[in-house]
Amino acid sequence: MLASFQYLNSCIQNQSYGILDFRAKKYSKIRSYCVRCKSSLDPTLDEEKDGKRKLKILIAGGGIGGLVLALAAKHRGFEVEVFEKDLSLVRGEGQHRGPIQLMSSALAVLEAIDENVAKQIMAAGCVTGNRTNGFVDGVSGEWFTKFDLSSPAVSRGLPITQVICRMELQDILVNAVGLDIVRNNSEVVDFIEEPSKVTVILEDGQQYHGDVLVGADGIWSNVRTKLFGRREAKYSNYTCYSGITKLVPTYIDSVGYRVFLGLNQYFVALDVGNGNMQWFAFHKQPPMSKKKKLLEEIFGKWCHEVVALIQETPESMILQRDIYDRDMIYSWGIGRVALLGDAAHPLQPNLGQGGCMAIEDCYQLIHEIDQVPNTGSDTQISDAICLALRQYAKKRIRRVGIVHAATRMASKMLAMYLPYIQFKTGPLAHLSSLQITYPAFRMGQAFLQYLLPKFMTWMIAGHG
Repeated sequence: MLASFQYLNSCIQNQSYGILDFRAKKYSKIRSYCVRCKSSLDPTLDEEKDGKRKLKILIAGGGIGGLVLALAAKHRGFEVEVFEKDLSLVRGEGQHRGPIQLMSSALAVLEAIDENVAKQIMAAGCVTGNRTNGFVDGVSGEWFTKFDLSSPAVSRGLPITQVICRMELQDILVNAVGLDIVRNNSEVVDFIEEPSKVTVILEDGQQYHGDVLVGADGIWSNVRTKLFGRREAKYSNYTCYSGITKLVPTYIDSVGYRVFLGLNQYFVALDVGNGNMQWFAFHKQPPMSKKKKLLEEIFGKWCHEVVALIQETPESMILQRDIYDRDMIYSWGIGRVALLGDAAHPLQPNLGQGGCMAIEDCYQLIHEIDQVPNTGSDTQISDAICLALRQYAKKRIRRVGIVHAATRMASKMLAMYLPYIQFKTGPLAHLSSLQITYPAFRMGQAFLQYLLPKFMTWMIAGHG
């Protein structure tokens, strides 16, 4: 575990690889740093440049990643079509999974792609990064470590981290992309790649041709299965219960979100705006267990903030899903076909980075496709497309790989979360009530207090 910490720390310190930079225009006098989205995605520069061929991009999946990619492609003048199995199902899934966190890096990418859409998203969201955020002990409620999401963003001219309802986010994106581009009830089940084109095959047998296919169809991606064969997703050993309640705690103005820690379990509480609190309870258990009564048993002896949120949430508003991810793969496509977001790198949700990584993927992918020239033979253009997709993956894999490793490490750390020495039996059993802290626990806490601010700053500002 220490080696994993050291690896993450070294990666955070070394941010000089494959960098694209972005920053808000109104902070143009602020010094450049490690992330700037180049003006090639500026909506005012949509006209076709000399030497550029505007390809047709087919996108499997109308979730956040697919829609952001379509928006970016539309603004660059590409012909684009999005194929979604069921838009109402996407919205249902959004309700099931609760709000999505958009960190500063993802918001800045959205600004670079479409400033007006970014403004709509930020107006609809709830800013949490300007308040105290961090980890606390689940039983005592005492802060374990805090981190600053505001200063690193403001100093770099970036928007501040916020949360937004998934359904509202997708509505904004669908309206911006256009229902003429997003095809509902159109699941991509297969594709055929030829030297000069790629053809998608829908469930009803219809076929559509394009130059590039991007699989943005989630963790159970059909495109990924066709590319690399069927492989089972990995159960994380955690299930997630989530709920939303009108209970507004007294700390609402000072705390954005808190992660309450415990042995093999953790509980996340965050302000989602409009007088609502969203919570997520993660517990290590076999898949497909049941809800509120079990939650009250699991967290019943924790601090008041946790217990109150569970008790005040109606049974009907408590949802459950088992948490799956996949091992990192280091090839995100073959030929004219590439993967994006959860289809390429599904993440556990404990860092709230799945949507952010997908949005960053979109920027990098369109940036690389935009380099494909319109001159040369079909073979030369085909080779340029394949190279662009390889470059996209090459420039994204390291950053995503670090985040993927961090999400898995966070889950494994919970198996070791024992702040107090346990005297279970024998003459010293009565000492358990004194809550004597393990010496190693304080060392781990100090190390996290050193590492987490650096990691969060890297998350906010870094976009490789």
